[in-house]
Amino acid sequence: MTEERNTEQELNSQTEEETVEEVFAENEASEQTEEIPAQEEQQVPMEQKVAELEGKLDEADNRYLRLQADFDNFRRRSRIELEASAKYRAQNIITDLLPAIDNFERALKMDVDNEQAKSLKQGVEMVYRSLLDALKNEGVEVIEAVGKEFDPHLHQAVMQAEDENYGPNIVVEEFQKGYILKDRIIRPAMVKVNQ
Repeated sequence: MTEERNTEQELNSQTEEETVEEVFAENEASEQTEEIPAQEEQQVPMEQKVAELEGKLDEADNRYLRLQADFDNFRRRSRIELEASAKYRAQNIITDLLPAIDNFERALKMDVDNEQAKSLKQGVEMVYRSLLDALKNEGVEVIEAVGKEFDPHLHQAVMQAEDENYGPNIVVEEFQKGYILKDRIIRPAMVKVNQ
């Protein structure tokens, strides 16, 4: 009987061990199946986060490229403005000097009869020539008008005439000289044009 009991106990202990092993095996299997969905659940937010970060990186790259393009445009505009200001730096002073030059020209047209007036006229003529030379050194040129074809960009027509000596649309007389600074018109010539 003791043997039977021992055998029975051995069988019971084997079955218990098998049952325990089965339970452990089932637990491990269930833990593994639970871990797989948990890992998959963790991967989904990670993939979303990676996609979100990639989107932010693309946006930052685009913003950087736009800023770089804006800066390049600003630098180019600044360079052009600097070149233009250097090229036309004398425009304001020339514009202010033109009425004085006109007055010198009127003074030189006056007829003088005594020696003192002639010497004064010579002095005025010397000052006038030195002013014109200074303007020429800055790039100012006088607009040629009389005998030339009327150009509305260079000439301002204030009168019309009918003169057979000139062709149609030709400048007959100049009332006020016009001036150009390099390629910019400072003042158009005031003229009379033949019809």
